[in-house]
Amino acid sequence: MPIKEIEDSIINKNNIPKHIAIIMDGNGRWAKAHSLPRIAGHKEGIDSVRAITKKCGDIGVKHLSLYTFSSENWSRPIKEVKALMGLLLLTIRREIKDLNKNNVRLTTIGNMGDLPDDARKAMEEGLKITENNSGLNLILALSYGGRQEILKMVQSIAMKAVNGEIKLETLSESDIINELDTTEIPDPDLLIRTGGERRISNFLLWQIAYSEIYVTDTFWPEFREKELLDAVVDFQDRERRFGHISEQLNET
Repeated sequence: MPIKEIEDSIINKNNIPKHIAIIMDGNGRWAKAHSLPRIAGHKEGIDSVRAITKKCGDIGVKHLSLYTFSSENWSRPIKEVKALMGLLLLTIRREIKDLNKNNVRLTTIGNMGDLPDDARKAMEEGLKITENNSGLNLILALSYGGRQEILKMVQSIAMKAVNGEIKLETLSESDIINELDTTEIPDPDLLIRTGGERRISNFLLWQIAYSEIYVTDTFWPEFREKELLDAVVDFQDRERRFGHISEQLNET
């Protein structure tokens, strides 16, 4: 059955997650399974990024966060890191025209200052080109770590307290959210992890407090439209209670 027919028959358009976050895992293992170098898995994964970005926009997802390169990934072999940065540069230059044409807004979280100058400048150019787009918000987590984000938030609030800009006794969740990289982005409704591992790997630690988590054994290079729809259907079958009980949710 064509993907569009599957989508029309099983997706409840009134219950689409507004924000999907994805830990794109399994590129290296996919490459190994196909007797290819690791970078081949990352290159194949770009096709999945393209397909999932388009499908998310098609079904009405408003925000898509992709764990693109973590702060811990800098500890990988230098050759792989260099290849990944080159692939990032090439991909942004190649894809930005179509992203803009499709009304996708490109956003980043993390420390872009850590990126090589050419990759950083290309990313900044992409942000500028798409900043006024009103469609899907594509959020790339680059040199990002959840603990590092929280530490930066604590440091900022501590400095404001020292300077008398904020009172610690009246500190609220809103004050914390305003200091996070995602301050203008709603928390993810659905967190997807490909590749079968059961961990969150320092991704959006504050933001996923009430996210529904979906883990699939499918490696990221093989995660395409059908796999995304499977995750969305699973999400739609869940009851999100946010600390309440079912009876409370059913009260009118």
